[in-house]
Amino acid sequence: MNKLLNRPLKAFTLYALLVLACSIPVYYFIVDYIWRHELDEYNEIVKSRIESGLNKLSLDKDEWAKTIALWNKTQPGTKIEKSLLTESRPDSIYTIMRQKQSENEEELERFRGLSTYIKVQGDLYHLTIEINVEEAHETVFAIAAVTMLFFIILLAGFVVLNRRISTQIWKPFQSTLDRLEAFDLNSQNNIDLEKSDIQEFEQLNQALYQLIAKNISTFRQQKEFTENASHELQTPLAVLKSKIDLLMQNESLTENQSELIASLNIPLSRVSRINKNLLLLAKIENHQFAEGELINMTELVNQNLDFLEEHLLAKNNKVEIEICENCLITANKSLVEILLVNLLLNAIRHNHENGTIRIKLTKRELTISNTGVEALNKETLFKRFITSSTSTPSSGLGLAIVQEIAQRYKWKVDYQFVNQFHQFSIQF
Repeated sequence: MNKLLNRPLKAFTLYALLVLACSIPVYYFIVDYIWRHELDEYNEIVKSRIESGLNKLSLDKDEWAKTIALWNKTQPGTKIEKSLLTESRPDSIYTIMRQKQSENEEELERFRGLSTYIKVQGDLYHLTIEINVEEAHETVFAIAAVTMLFFIILLAGFVVLNRRISTQIWKPFQSTLDRLEAFDLNSQNNIDLEKSDIQEFEQLNQALYQLIAKNISTFRQQKEFTENASHELQTPLAVLKSKIDLLMQNESLTENQSELIASLNIPLSRVSRINKNLLLLAKIENHQFAEGELINMTELVNQNLDFLEEHLLAKNNKVEIEICENCLITANKSLVEILLVNLLLNAIRHNHENGTIRIKLTKRELTISNTGVEALNKETLFKRFITSSTSTPSSGLGLAIVQEIAQRYKWKVDYQFVNQFHQFSIQF
């Protein structure tokens, strides 16, 4: 997964590369135009100097002819010829490719030329001046090398600036993200976000404040409703149970009537257990339990195994124990005992006859396993009112309570199906 800032960096890099690549021919044509213009000006200066210098000489015709011949031999790039014309013509500027004169190679060079007419001692002469122009491939190579050098410098600058800017500008956003990840709705405390002088980040913070405030209000109302409803249900449930007990003691009831009334106890007990579990969840979420104390988990596990011995004997379950000595944790003892009992009862209830239960306790982890047939759905395993097994119906709140207690103390709850064993672990 790519970071947000890397995407514009890639786009900027490709754009810069494209622009710099397109600039190479532009640079070439501009430099070549300036170079040719300068050579044309230089040729004009040479023309003026030659015309002025020759007119200063006082020579007769024979000496003048020898001087012109000597000039053409000793001054490469220039040529003076007597013109047959009576009037001069406009100057002509041209570019020509010619083989190198200094080498025996068939390599061509580019020359910039000036064809003009000058008057020397009253006679008209045709003057040709040619000067070598920098070769095209050398110019392109030099421009390309310089362009690539600046591209590397530009790219390095992009990377450095991108990191520095991201560290400074995106610091409030990263702070907001960290605080959102650490935010716990169960605590019902408003989040405190870092202020920013960037308008978009401040708008994001304001939107998050409003969203979190609404969620906290809704969550509080739901918890209050659950708690109030559970409290209100306690009294009618107790009345129903006492009425059923009174009816069962009535001697005038027939056998069918007694069986019908006795069958009411099963759903009534289930509703009463669900109501108690909901009250327990509400108390845990509202932090109504005392703060932690030092608990000896070794003793607590042994005590609860003795307490659940009848349930183990009823299914003839074999218990394999691997417990460390004096394993201590800091938590509320009542909550830890509820967590432990729920895990043990879950292992017994969903175990088959003559099955095995394994209990392993270390200073860092508690693992309770029981034999099984197939893996359970981890996505719905710890959700409320969802039972993991159809063969052993339950309220679907036991594992939800385990997870709620673990979340309060930031313990990690995990489930694995290993070697035909359902394995629940709590990492302290």
